[in-house]
Amino acid sequence: MSKLKTPPHLITLILLTGFSPLSLNMFLPSLANIAVDFGANYKTASIAVSGYLALTAVVQIIIGPLSDKIGRRPVLLSAVLIFAIASIGCVLAQDITTFLIFRMLQGGMVAGYTLSMAIVRDTHSEREAVSLIGYIGMSMAIAPMVGPMFGGLLDTFFGWRSIFIFYAMSGAVLFFLCWVDLGETQDTTPSQSTPQASKIGVLLRDPQFWAFSLCGASSVGAFYIFLTGAPLVALSEFGVTTAELGIYIGTITLGFMAGGFLTGRFGSKFELTTMMLIGRIVACLGLLVGSLLIFQGFQSPQFFFASTIFVGLGNGLTMPGSNTGAMSVRPNLAGSAAGLNGALIVAGGAALTTLTGIIMPEENGSQTLLMLMLGASGMGLCFAVWAVYLTKQRSLAS
Repeated sequence: MSKLKTPPHLITLILLTGFSPLSLNMFLPSLANIAVDFGANYKTASIAVSGYLALTAVVQIIIGPLSDKIGRRPVLLSAVLIFAIASIGCVLAQDITTFLIFRMLQGGMVAGYTLSMAIVRDTHSEREAVSLIGYIGMSMAIAPMVGPMFGGLLDTFFGWRSIFIFYAMSGAVLFFLCWVDLGETQDTTPSQSTPQASKIGVLLRDPQFWAFSLCGASSVGAFYIFLTGAPLVALSEFGVTTAELGIYIGTITLGFMAGGFLTGRFGSKFELTTMMLIGRIVACLGLLVGSLLIFQGFQSPQFFFASTIFVGLGNGLTMPGSNTGAMSVRPNLAGSAAGLNGALIVAGGAALTTLTGIIMPEENGSQTLLMLMLGASGMGLCFAVWAVYLTKQRSLAS
């Protein structure tokens, strides 16, 4: 029987959530240098990214149910500790194989994001959770912007291994912070426990879980499509410089931050499905107007990126609700739901990234890219409507 303790402070959850994307992208500017240092080709070194992403999908499926069984605290502490030790292993690695093994072990850091979401749901009502996740989600937007820049500076002045020294030190700090601040929030008494093997099955058989999760996966999928196709469109069709490209690509992240702030400010005042619908409508309308303008001949990077910023804004409004909804279908399985939901988002993003790479033309692809993003956002809208319907049906049934 677990003894429930005081939940962690907001800053702890923000740091855990924000460090998850940092563990992925902060070392990206050093990838070529890592390959050269180990005498490996770039394709092999890039497994540090692709393999890491694939592993995080698997890890989320495991840590979610495990945290429901034994508690959030021991799982999160173990994941952060493994991350710190694996970071030291990356620093000391003398060949690419050893480096990649320890790099894969760093994938446990995704627990910082997954279990933070579950902890919020453990300790707050649905509406409160939507608002709080909106604020926490803003850290997920800031980290991808500052991470590569900071990592590039470390590599330039101290070499690529300094980035993994930073990872190790940060992991140690996070471990200490969790040790003193992270109380257990999940009741793991036998009467509340569900057999480990059946937890995922319970969620997979619930259509309401699918409605919320697929809404989130489709919404984030539009962002993955943007990341895949926007650089090609900006350089080949609009002729922007790489410096301008960085600014333009950052606009979608600023949109997400604005949406997260609005959700944090107003999310507790509305049903979570209402916020989801608003977000999907905002994203679809922005993309639709942008497509029509470009179709009419308004070919400019300003019009193009002004329309894609609504995807970020819409996602910031949608994702807190879809994440909270997925975890609320079976509140006693919030960890399992958070893990499975995260894995579906990663898998969906990988599939849509591949599809975008296949479909995108080499030239004049702005219209194609906007339509692909609109298709993903439109799917998210359909799933949001489905979530509204199923939520009302369940409410009437109870």
